[in-house]
Amino acid sequence: MAGEFPYPYKGYRFKVEIDNIFVAGFSEVTGFDATIDVTEYREGDAKDNTVRKLPGLVKYSNITMKRGVIDAIEFFTWIDEINKGSITPERKSVIIRLFDDSNPDTPVAEWQLVRAFPCKYVGPELKGNSSDVAIESIEFAHEGLIRTSLGGGA
Repeated sequence: MAGEFPYPYKGYRFKVEIDNIFVAGFSEVTGFDATIDVTEYREGDAKDNTVRKLPGLVKYSNITMKRGVIDAIEFFTWIDEINKGSITPERKSVIIRLFDDSNPDTPVAEWQLVRAFPCKYVGPELKGNSSDVAIESIEFAHEGLIRTSLGGGA
């Protein structure tokens, strides 16, 4: 309908895939961030006193994922490979898909981490006097962030 504005999608219905394999549900994914450095220069014979600006290197923040502790140890195993001396860790494609709240089987957006590898693991805080869920987190370094809209909107 003309004149209607789309409502933003809610951020709680998402799934994570690593190399096209669904990974156990995460409660939180943070760190989607890309920054482009600005390179400034001024030509020596320029008649004006204005600095020219050009895009420089693109930098991506690490992505952190948190989930309740389960039997799966694939992340820890992946990090352990690096710990054992691999200076070229296995890099994988990581995809985070956001799903429509009104139609939970319909993905509406996705973020792909290019050539990702784990760079930090944080185990749970274990307390004898707490009934909280044990949460572990894994941080991924990557070389690119691709954002795709799957919802058919503008």
